[in-house]
Amino acid sequence: APAAAPAPATTDADPALWVVRDADTTIYLFGTVHVLKPGLGWFDEAVKTAFDASDELKIELILPDDPTTLGPLFMQYAGDPAGRPLTSRMNAEQRTAYTGALERMGIPVAALEQFDPWFVSFQFVAGITAQAGYDANSGAEKILTAAARAANKPITAFETAEEQVGFFDASPESEQIASLVQMLGDLPAGAAMIGSMVDTWAAGRPEETSAIINVAMAETPETRRIILTDRNRRWAETLSARMAQPGTVFVAVGAGHLAGEGSVQQFLTERGLTVTRVEY
Repeated sequence: APAAAPAPATTDADPALWVVRDADTTIYLFGTVHVLKPGLGWFDEAVKTAFDASDELKIELILPDDPTTLGPLFMQYAGDPAGRPLTSRMNAEQRTAYTGALERMGIPVAALEQFDPWFVSFQFVAGITAQAGYDANSGAEKILTAAARAANKPITAFETAEEQVGFFDASPESEQIASLVQMLGDLPAGAAMIGSMVDTWAAGRPEETSAIINVAMAETPETRRIILTDRNRRWAETLSARMAQPGTVFVAVGAGHLAGEGSVQQFLTERGLTVTRVEY
């Protein structure tokens, strides 16, 4: 649904913000969290000042106002083309852990057999975040998009929804399964990890946020390359080219893309650009 007006802030947050400048171009880099709890006051101070000064908002992808329209796209990618049941793609140990976790939650194994493991993981992550009180309508992209529309700022995107879904689908099946089984093995730890990630983001500690993401993806290095590093490199190429065009752009992408090894800032620096943290 379209984003509602943000709830009155009850908790201050000061997430990290960076800037890249030359004589006639300014690009702000802001790391987001896609789902947040209402009342977190992050869209103020330097972040709001940078946004207001920008001519354009650039985000990962532009979602439709009605997210249900994405259903056919997910269904196009979410199943195995060969029709193999999900459990048939697991080894014996993984199958036992996976089916046991579903049984403890009262979920029939057959209900998920037609799907790829990445898609099943998405469903459980959505459930975990919703149960913990996180809401996509309070997420940074929703708030920024609504503000850009209200101010008649152009909104552009690095990727299409189909491209982004394709990245998850392209990750190695073995890593998808390992990630799914690991997550289901300890759901409370998953909820705690999300909370820690949001806390470090709100406190403006991007390296700690990156460390949490690194722990979560430690056993899936090829997935990390596809989902984070390769995309960061492409985005840096796009932003480097954008520096040739005058104006001010507010770039908002997932916080994991703006910290740690292989970050967008690293690739911009390699292209001869200076990236500076905005202190506030």
